[in-house]
Amino acid sequence: MHRDDASRPTPVAGPDGTLGGPPREPAWDAAFFDLDNTMVRGASLFYFARGLAARGFFSRRELQRFGRRALHFALRGENLGHLVEVRELALAFVAGHTTAEIRQIGEEVYDEHVEAKVRAGTRALARRHLDAGAPVWLVTAAPVELADVIARRLGLTGALGTVAESVDGTYTGRLTGEPLHGQAKADAVRALAGDRGFDLSRCAAYSDSANDLPLLGLVGSPSAVNPDRALRRHALAHGWPVHEFRSWQHVARWSVRAGGVAAGAVVVAGLLRRR
Repeated sequence: MHRDDASRPTPVAGPDGTLGGPPREPAWDAAFFDLDNTMVRGASLFYFARGLAARGFFSRRELQRFGRRALHFALRGENLGHLVEVRELALAFVAGHTTAEIRQIGEEVYDEHVEAKVRAGTRALARRHLDAGAPVWLVTAAPVELADVIARRLGLTGALGTVAESVDGTYTGRLTGEPLHGQAKADAVRALAGDRGFDLSRCAAYSDSANDLPLLGLVGSPSAVNPDRALRRHALAHGWPVHEFRSWQHVARWSVRAGGVAAGAVVVAGLLRRR
């Protein structure tokens, strides 16, 4: 999908008033959006875990661990060690289940937990790329089954995510490759660009986390969305657009809600124990 003209697009004001948002003319090859705390408030993997818990996949102790990790993520942001721990738990719990069953749960989790957490501002950024004729991809460490559901429901082009190994339609409890985190995200996008013919210098990327600097540095037009402290400093130092869709009132509400996630996990665990 290379284009003959070599001119760079002129930045225009984004939906939140920042400069450097996607242009209105079809001047982009593709756009790549992180999922957690960028397109969706919070961590989609934890929403998926809540859906599994409600369906009896977890013990009380395991559910409490997920609740604590969800609280930490909501208040302090992404932590690779915690994500790895939750991923390993999730892999163990889906082992022996069919891919069709887990994908169906992903559909239900979107309706139950994710849809209400989609950020309108980030969705508007993605929609402007789509309206300009550019494909838009989610790129996330979350399970690709859930990422596929979210991308399809939002009308995006597709999704790249962490792939769990399956044999004859049944999960083995192991990964195929590595989690799509940090440098692995950039490598996956580079491979996709090579396959689809995208010129990365004419692509855009959006993320909230400094962990995604390899991806953001790969494209010609990186942007920070609701950035953590390290990414905000980096973006300002390099003149990248910063899109802020949070308000102080919302941050306060999210902090309280995060506490409710942990409390809710304990409540669900109690119900499961009584059952």
